[in-house]
Amino acid sequence: MGPEANRPPKVPPRWFVHVAWRVHRALYRLSGGRFLWTTSNKRGWGALRLTTVGRKSGQERNVIIGYVEDGPNLVVLAMNGWQQGHPSWWLNLEAHPDAVVRLAGQRVRPVRALPVAGKERDRLWQRWVAVEPQLDGYAGRRSTETPLIVLEPRDGPA
Repeated sequence: MGPEANRPPKVPPRWFVHVAWRVHRALYRLSGGRFLWTTSNKRGWGALRLTTVGRKSGQERNVIIGYVEDGPNLVVLAMNGWQQGHPSWWLNLEAHPDAVVRLAGQRVRPVRALPVAGKERDRLWQRWVAVEPQLDGYAGRRSTETPLIVLEPRDGPA
């Protein structure tokens, strides 16, 4: 193996990631929610719309993020576009862990966000590595450990 094998994977510039997510959210909004990638059974991971409560504003905030399934739970990574720091949606969930998700072709369902640690985190991290082999390289670009969050179903209003 050459020196390229030890280099972390390249990521697009931050501005590009920011614009791409804005475009995806706009397409979702303009299509009335019909445009939302695929469910996880198509490629091992899928995309969902997560609605949180803003930790400062108290207003609803929406984001589209990737997930893998683990039984009835959805497992997400708080990677902030592979950049430093934690994404706002995760900071919102830390303050208000009750949220709602919408998967492609499904209705909204209430969830509760739980950070995962220890052996359970290792197990779920490997689930992600199985569908994204370069995950360790992307995560290695960050100075802090990437939060791994389980969104588990909850009863109550969406």
